[in-house]
Amino acid sequence: MKPVTDQDIRASFVNCSKGEAKRLNLPRDLAEQPWDELDFLGWRDPGAPERSYLVLERDGGLTGLALRFSAQQRGFLRSNICSLCLTLHSGNGVSLLAARKAGAAGREGNSVGAYMCTDLACSLYIRGRRQPFGTGGRIQESLTLEQQCDRLRANLDAFVAKVLAP
Repeated sequence: MKPVTDQDIRASFVNCSKGEAKRLNLPRDLAEQPWDELDFLGWRDPGAPERSYLVLERDGGLTGLALRFSAQQRGFLRSNICSLCLTLHSGNGVSLLAARKAGAAGREGNSVGAYMCTDLACSLYIRGRRQPFGTGGRIQESLTLEQQCDRLRANLDAFVAKVLAP
């Protein structure tokens, strides 16, 4: 992913108002992000722990999504798998994140959800730059790193398509 600015990020959101995008808390370490190793930028809002955000390059521009954690978290003793990067996490390492749909459907309260790495560090897990806490791990695959990254981007693109669908 190419480095992005505060303004780029705030202008990219498709499922929240411009006012909400203006007020959201951006990552404090934006300048230090490992841009060459990111397939998307994802972060948890330090001022509102029930919220997360992700921004990805899509169709020649940036697309940003505001996400909310499900009120009901899975049990601590269970292992769960991220639907984007297929990393296995124990405990609360995977959460159901819901995105309000874009446009009229979102204003009517419709949303879509997916089980994702709670810290949205999928790109770093795939590349072995971060290890899941506890008994989790990466599934041994015969796919190359490039193929795994392609799959991650395809899974994320399919999720974004659901958010954008009327």
